[in-house]
Amino acid sequence: MTYRPAPRDLRASDSDRDRVIALLSEAAADGRLTPDEHSERIERAHGARTLGELAVLTSDLVSPASQPIRLDGKRAVAGVFGKDSRNGRWVVPTSFPVLAMFGEVELDLREALLQSGRIIVYATVIAGTLHLIVPEGVAVEINGTAVLTRRINRTTRQLGSHRYEAGQPGPALPVIEVRTMAVGGTIRVSSPRKSRWLGGLRRNSLPR
Repeated sequence: MTYRPAPRDLRASDSDRDRVIALLSEAAADGRLTPDEHSERIERAHGARTLGELAVLTSDLVSPASQPIRLDGKRAVAGVFGKDSRNGRWVVPTSFPVLAMFGEVELDLREALLQSGRIIVYATVIAGTLHLIVPEGVAVEINGTAVLTRRINRTTRQLGSHRYEAGQPGPALPVIEVRTMAVGGTIRVSSPRKSRWLGGLRRNSLPR
């Protein structure tokens, strides 16, 4: 079996620390943290080595959806007669479920950390919309059952000067596989050219 560290054990980057420090400064400015609390947490943020050590510093300041670092990737994403989303800096597990039923789900992976070279999204779409936003260089495969469902995949994979259209064989690059069970609705994939993908586990590892 391939060992994968838990999301909280992934190594933190300078960018991760900056996100947390920015929120701590906002909390101190509006009175949610005292000067002493702010100073103590800032010191801990600068010394944090893992995402878990950073996440605990802001857990009591904003809601889970507004956390600068989100480690709840395995929780189902459900847009039922409404909208649910994952965006910003979040750890994407190797597989997770998504439900869009008469609602919308948006998964934005441009700043996410991928735990595997192949991610599987189990998507149930019933007269809803699933919108997946990926950085350039990440391929998306859509398969499974889809009845009266629009499937739009506008991604490309790029290596050097050569571009690989979605579904075309190419070098081994990260793949998001969307396994669908859909009736009606829309599954849409897009890849904005200007993205901030930070490279997944290639910049994160276990503490030494």
